[in-house]
Amino acid sequence: MTARMPLRTLKPPHTGAFLEPTGPLADFGAKTGLLPRQRIKALIAHRKLVQATPDIEESQIQPASIDLRLGSTAYRVRASFLPGRENTVEEKLSELKDDEISIEHGAVLEKGCVYVVELLEHLNLPDSISGLANPKSSTGRLDIFTRLIADRSDVFDSVHGKYEGKIYGEISPCSFSIRVRKGSRLNQMRFRRRNSAQTENTKFSLSDRELELRHQKQPLVDGDIKLRNGLVLSVDLSGSANNDLIGYRAQRYSGVVDVDEIEKYDWRDFWEPMHVRPDRKLILDPHQFYILASRERVHIPPDLAAEMVPIDPMMGEFRVHYAGFFDPGFGFTEAGHPGARAVLEVRSHEVPFVLEHGQAVGRLDYEPLAEAPDVLYGQGKTSNYQGQGLKLSKHFRG
Repeated sequence: MTARMPLRTLKPPHTGAFLEPTGPLADFGAKTGLLPRQRIKALIAHRKLVQATPDIEESQIQPASIDLRLGSTAYRVRASFLPGRENTVEEKLSELKDDEISIEHGAVLEKGCVYVVELLEHLNLPDSISGLANPKSSTGRLDIFTRLIADRSDVFDSVHGKYEGKIYGEISPCSFSIRVRKGSRLNQMRFRRRNSAQTENTKFSLSDRELELRHQKQPLVDGDIKLRNGLVLSVDLSGSANNDLIGYRAQRYSGVVDVDEIEKYDWRDFWEPMHVRPDRKLILDPHQFYILASRERVHIPPDLAAEMVPIDPMMGEFRVHYAGFFDPGFGFTEAGHPGARAVLEVRSHEVPFVLEHGQAVGRLDYEPLAEAPDVLYGQGKTSNYQGQGLKLSKHFRG
């Protein structure tokens, strides 16, 4: 690999033009499905539906999601929690917080600890629109376990229609201690519009039959498509695409990673490379974190988004893909062939587990958008993983 000079971000991070609440953004549409970029802008333009101080920036808006920003205070808590239907997050924090840390100008969150941070964005959603959150791709590749918490909720990463109030991020660095600051972006939210006949629990994903028909018109994956309540992905342990490199394992003892720095760190200071074995197998050590890649190359069409979910919780004692959301246009190539592998963020649980080349490890759940976004993944300045193979997060060079 050829080392490149680090590119440093400005502080505060991600400065950019504020969104203007004028023009065609007065309409966030009437069609059902995940809202595309231009309709998310309309939610923001209404001011009361998605609010923030300072204002939301143009660079936060992805093809089908919005990046969420950390506020100025991190609360270290004894344990992860949900507020339940009767409590606010603030009320639970008064019981569980052990420390209060200012991150206004930057602070270190230690690995193995749990923190809760109020986000700069607040919500006031209509009944027909709900929110779903997930870690950003770079967050997952750093093994930062983060989830969204809303007031009076008994589930993570979900905000129901008619929700009004603050939202919070739960953050637990697992492999590396991290430096964050006010404005850092660790997770993202997408918005789903329902019609009057659909409930929060309606199944919104495409069926296997629908995926088969889409694949016949334009390939969703290179080679033969395998379907099982979604598009099945398998792990690549052959090394053929990377000169016998099959993945990376996080080092147990390493330095701090600043989540707002791009290509600052030499990957060798944080990761151990893993190479193909004659039997094309890999034994996952308990509580170790791995970066692997799918054998398949995928493509997410402009009118769809996808989320990676477990193929079957009973098939193995490991977790794949913390940051499982794929924007419309991911893997798109001018030739129309699927062009990007899914990076797999893998952690074994209580016992060692053997992975074999080609073993099914996850599936892509495809969901329609209300309409195609005006900018696809790969066309914007923040598309860091278009056309990727086996790739570490954007923080590492070389």
